[in-house]
Amino acid sequence: MRKLKLQMQMTIDGFVAGPNGENDWVFLPGKQDPAALQFTTDMADSCDTILSGSSLANGWVDHWQNIADNQPDSPWNPFAKLMVSHRKVVFTRSNAEIAGPNVEVENRDLATVVQELKSQPGKDIIVYGGVKFARSLIDLNLIDEYYMIVNPVAIGTGQTIFNEKKIMQLEESRTYTNGKVMNKYVPVAG
Repeated sequence: MRKLKLQMQMTIDGFVAGPNGENDWVFLPGKQDPAALQFTTDMADSCDTILSGSSLANGWVDHWQNIADNQPDSPWNPFAKLMVSHRKVVFTRSNAEIAGPNVEVENRDLATVVQELKSQPGKDIIVYGGVKFARSLIDLNLIDEYYMIVNPVAIGTGQTIFNEKKIMQLEESRTYTNGKVMNKYVPVAG
């Protein structure tokens, strides 16, 4: 069975976005680390399907398509090419159309569809966010592995992806020269 992996950026005070969804704290100037980018690319390459909510997908698909097509020298180009080539399943409560290569719109029951996707052959499945979508997956206990990238910034107030207590086991931790720390957690049964 394929695993569902969640990769999220987080502040040291536990927020994944500012009060109004701001994430300007993720890419601080002069704070890039090639090893962190390589980890992100390798993680994407370990998967072949991306899950997303419609609010994130609208600008996200075009962003990575632009980098893949028009920025061959960008350090993000290899990652962008994976984002373009991967199957993207976008969940929406409406019949909205999301344009882009390999995009499928899904409005059936979230838990049912995710279980169907997990049972299909292929590489693992990844989720990068949005806040509400990630929270829905967490609330339904659908995430198999959490990759939380803790940024060296506090924002004081913001949005979280957890509505209730979740017990996790730390499986791996990596530090980067830009001050970020990637912690891999798996849920503890019980």
